[in-house]
Amino acid sequence: MPSENYRAIGATLCLLAACSASSALAHTGADHGGGGFTSGFTHPLLGLDHIIAMVAVGLWGVFLGAPAIWVLPIVFPLVMALGGVFGIIEVPLPGVEAGIALSAVVLGLCVALALKPPLWAAALVVGAFAIFHGYAHGTEMPIASDAVSYALGFVVATGLLHLCGIAFGNLARWPAGRFAVRAAGAFIAIAGGVFLSGIA
Repeated sequence: MPSENYRAIGATLCLLAACSASSALAHTGADHGGGGFTSGFTHPLLGLDHIIAMVAVGLWGVFLGAPAIWVLPIVFPLVMALGGVFGIIEVPLPGVEAGIALSAVVLGLCVALALKPPLWAAALVVGAFAIFHGYAHGTEMPIASDAVSYALGFVVATGLLHLCGIAFGNLARWPAGRFAVRAAGAFIAIAGGVFLSGIA
C-alpha cells in the first residue's frame, strides 16, 4: 500500500478517535482525577467542544499554509495557558461556555469555507477563542493539583489535538481529501452550533 494511503488512514483514525469523546463528560472538574499533569492532559480530551475546536485549528492551519500551519498551533496553547491562569486566580470572564461553543462554529466555518485571512487576523481569532478554553481548564483544576503540571498537561493535549487536525488536513492535497477536510469543518461548525444552542 502506498505511504500516502497509510497517512490518510492514520489521519482518519486519529480524527475519529478524537471525535469519539463525549461532550457529556466535559467540564466535570473532579472527575478528571486528582493528579496535576494527568488531570490537565485529560481535561481537553474529555470534552467534545474542546476537541473539535482544537482539531479545527490544525485543519485551518493546513488551509492557510506555512507559516500559519505552525503559528496557529503555537498561538492557541500559549494564549490558552494565559486563560488558564485567569481561571485559576478567578478573574471574572463571562460567557465561557458560549465562547467555547462559538469557537467551534467560527473555526469550523473557516475550514469549511477555506478562508485565508492575513496571518495576524487568523492568529487574533485563534488567540481570542483560546482564552475561553484555557479559562475553562483553569477554573476546573482539581483542588489538590499542582497548577504548573496541570497547565502543562492541557497544553500538551491541546498540541496533540492540533497535530491530529494537521494530519487530517493534509488530505486536502487531493481533491477528494480537500472535500473531506472542508466537510469536517462543516461538521465542526454544526456541532459548535448545537453546543451553542444548549441542545447538547
